[in-house]
Order: sequence, then C-alpha cells, then structure tokens
Amino acid sequence: MTDARGAAESGAAEPGAAEPRAANLAAALVAQAATRPELRLGTADDQLTLAAAIELAAGRAAGLLGAGLRPGQRVALVAPTSTDYLLTWLACVLAGLPVALVNPAYPDELTERMLAPLAPALVLGPEDMPLARRGGTAGPAGLPGLPGLRAGRLDPVSFMHTSGTTGLPKFCAQTHDYFQRLAAAMAAALDLTPADRVLAPLPLFHINPLGYGVITALLTGADVLAMTKFSARGFWPAVVGEGVSVLILHAPPVEILKRATTAADAHGHRVRTMFYADQGFLHRFGIPAAVSGYGSTEAGGVSHLARWRADAPIPADASRHGGPGRADIEWRVTGEDEIWVRERERAALFDGYVIPGGLDPARDAEGWFHTGDLGQAGDGDYLVFLERAAESIRVKGEFVPIPYVESHLAAVAGLTDHAIWKRAGALVDDEIVLYAVADVLPAEQLRRRVAELPPFMRPVAVARVAALPRDEAAGKVRRRLLPDCPVLDWTELE
Repeated sequence: MTDARGAAESGAAEPGAAEPRAANLAAALVAQAATRPELRLGTADDQLTLAAAIELAAGRAAGLLGAGLRPGQRVALVAPTSTDYLLTWLACVLAGLPVALVNPAYPDELTERMLAPLAPALVLGPEDMPLARRGGTAGPAGLPGLPGLRAGRLDPVSFMHTSGTTGLPKFCAQTHDYFQRLAAAMAAALDLTPADRVLAPLPLFHINPLGYGVITALLTGADVLAMTKFSARGFWPAVVGEGVSVLILHAPPVEILKRATTAADAHGHRVRTMFYADQGFLHRFGIPAAVSGYGSTEAGGVSHLARWRADAPIPADASRHGGPGRADIEWRVTGEDEIWVRERERAALFDGYVIPGGLDPARDAEGWFHTGDLGQAGDGDYLVFLERAAESIRVKGEFVPIPYVESHLAAVAGLTDHAIWKRAGALVDDEIVLYAVADVLPAEQLRRRVAELPPFMRPVAVARVAALPRDEAAGKVRRRLLPDCPVLDWTELE
C-alpha cells in the first residue's frame, strides 16, 4: 500500500478539519438567520430571505410534530427541486426528523424497495411541497422549543442514496457534524465569503448541490440559489441576472455548457470561482479560478480539494485532481490502485449504510472504507482520481441503476440472456445499449417495456449477440467486453 500523509503541494487548497460552529446544523442555520436575516436562498425565480425561510420552516416543523411525528423518526422527501423543497428539508432539520432525499425520477417500485430498510414514518411527494408555505403554529418565538436545535452533533440529520450501479441504491447516514466539516472544507477551498452569491443548479438529492452548495453557502453566510431544472439555455441568464459569483457544477453540466453555450452567452457574468476545475471552461467563459476535488457521499462528501487559477498552468486532467486530503480524513491507495479512506476524527465520513434495524458501518477491521474508486498517490498528500472501479453508466447526469433496468427487462419473453452497457452519445451523455441473446428479438415487446422506464434508464438500441462474455468462476457479465462481441444484428428502439 501507498500511504499519503505529507504536506499539501504549493498552490493547492489546504482543507483542514472542520471545527463545528454550533452544536448542530439546525442551531448553526438559526444562528446564521439571526446574524444575516437578509441572506437569500431558494430557486433563482423564487427566493426568500433566510429569516423568512426559518420562520416558515419552523411552522412546518411544528406542524409535522403536531401531526404525531416524534424526533428521530425518519422522513423521506421524493420531489424535484423547488424553494418549497428547501423549506421542507429545513423543516425536517429543525424538527429533528432525519430526512432521506430520493431521486424523484425513480420508478415507484424501485423507490419502495429502497425505502424498505429505512422505514420512514412519512413520505412526502411533490404534491406535499407547497404546504411548506402555509407555516404552522411555531414562529420565531417557538423556535427554541424545536427538537432539532437540541440534536447531538453526531445524530443523523440526512440520508442520501448511492447510485445503485451494482445493486439496490443504499442510503448513507450523514450526521450534523458531517455537514459542518464538509462545509468548512469546501468554503476554505472556494475562499467563500458572505459577499458571495452561490448557484447550485443540480437536483438537491445529490451531495454536490446540497452539501457543496446550499449548506456550505448558508453556514458561510453567502446567498445561495438552486434551479428547478438545469438547462444550458437558462443557465447563463440566471448567472448574469442574479449576480452569481460562485458556481457548483460537476462534469456532465460543464461539458454540456462548453458544447451548447458561448462566451457571448455568459457576457457580463461575475463568477470568480467554481467547483469543479476545467481549463477549457475557465478560459472560454473568463472565470479566474476553480476547485477540483475527490469524494463521495460516503467519503465525507468531499475528502480532497485542490485550487487552480486560470492564469497559471493547469493540468489537462485537472478535473481528476483530488488534491490534498482533509486533515480529519486519512487515505491510502492500495496495490490494486483502490482508494481507501478512514476517519481521523469522528463524523468526518458517513455513519454507514442503512440496513433493517440499524446501520452497516461499511468499514474493515481497521476502520478503512473501501471506496471502489481507482486513484494514484502523487507527491506528498496528493490524490489523483482515475475512474470508478465499478462499471457504471451515466445518462442525463444520473447514474443508471443497472441491476434494476436488467431486472425490469427480464420480464420480456424471448430473451435467453441480456445485459446493458453504454456507448458514446451524440452530445455528452452515454447512451444505453441492450446486448441480448435471442433466437428472434422481441422488438415490440422490448419497446413497450422500455417505455415504462424513466427516460434516463431507457436503452436506445439492441445488439443481438450469440452469447454474453461472462466470468467463468462467478458467471458475472464482463460488461467492458460487450462492445467487442460480434453483433448478429442491430435494432434501434428510438
């Protein structure tokens, strides 16, 4: 194994252990509202002051508790991004109700299976979100009585699910201190100040927009805006019109914006830094600095961060540079190039995966979490991310739950064997291809079954093959070899 514990390289961010600024996340947000009541949050087209948001969320928190929910019971939030979504999330934090954030594009049957081990006391969908504006019985005077303000820093506050690329998506337990540590590290890397206005346009059930964006901005005292839906057409008008100074993006939207927008579209912007680093993006749109990083919901949200300037040399693969590790997280790259992380301080990582009746800490006997990602250790305490070790497909910015899609298609009669994999799409995204073994392809039945899936899960074509490449020992499909299989015939499904 290669240990990496040295000093940070010159020119990179030096994220340290995040000292909690308040007893818990709820108390930190309430304190921020008292300090900066006019701080703005919400979607770009539906904004509130933080003081108003806290009052509305406190009302809804009292309403949830008044309806019989008890502190510590779990709530699931299955809805698209909106200001009401943010208010409902905040209400759960104030009420002491750990909240699971679920991709609303997932089919109901998949969501139900995911939620089974979580056993939420309440599931809130899109139709429940507007209730957040109705308030409730607790206004500012009732805030001190809300149980979320008395939560311990190591109590769970949120659950975010994995991508489900190798099995059923699993919920990761995140504590109050987890988010405060993450926010301190990200704020330091971005050099964030209360003068900033942050835009986090991606769906809020991801760690990127909620953790890197919303929570980091609010705890720093910066304005923060989300978007109901990311679109290249609406992105730069929102950035320019709202005077955004910090962007929170990731690889797919960066590539989409590079292909679909121009410097003229971004004219007049005031962005000074962004996550994540990409030399082409910085130069095209005139952004002076950026941050790259490595992490995951399990690995502290972000465990490594590096800072880059557009007027200095930037590696072509800067977006893969995790950079120096956080002081509260230890890391290694094994002889097989897998990245391992473990806590130097409690709550730096996630608490574990939700299982029936408890949590699976998902650590080995020495406390290491095996990320399943591949990397290289550079000079000193420096990580370069290579790729996901697990086979994965990403469409429209979402990871495709491969086992679920394959199980769904197994109901089509006439398929002797089948597996899905990917091919390059016309723009940025992957496209899903179904590799099928069948004497006669049941094309119409497949089309009907595929149409039942959410758009980002749908195969666009079928390659009929004589056999799938499988591992001789376990019989597992070797997906990376599928494109090399001789194809008997192709059938387009779209």
